[in-house]
Amino acid sequence: MAGRGPAPKDPAKRRRRNASEPETVLHPDDELRGPELPEGVLGVDEDSGQFVEWHPRTVAWWNSWRSSPQAQTFVDTDWDFLIDTALMHHTMWAKGRWEFASEVRLRAAKFGATPEDRARLKLKVDDPANAPQRPVQASGNVSDINSRRARLTG
Repeated sequence: MAGRGPAPKDPAKRRRRNASEPETVLHPDDELRGPELPEGVLGVDEDSGQFVEWHPRTVAWWNSWRSSPQAQTFVDTDWDFLIDTALMHHTMWAKGRWEFASEVRLRAAKFGATPEDRARLKLKVDDPANAPQRPVQASGNVSDINSRRARLTG
């Protein structure tokens, strides 16, 4: 039954305070970061003699990582790891090798692919609606509110 027993100990007097690390807040900016998917790594098509193209789903997946807010924190080794992951992603989609799906999921989780992954990594992606608004420039016959206010108040 609630309300019975001694009052809880003052948190300031506890030995362990279980202080957590602060969250890293990332702000989306839609900038493309990182390298393009490399050409020639998928081999040569025997019929045409041309390099094999990346699967369209892998290209879309790669570009979503390049424009993600998390990409602001990636260093060269992260991009190398993601290129290796893209090879698995391509194999999964181009050849139907779905046994690669679990490894792709585990590798993408290291970079915060899902809300749960970002919570575990203490990453928070700020809502674009919360971004500071730029003032709208008056154009044409629209007058500045401050000049109107000055005229009305004398």
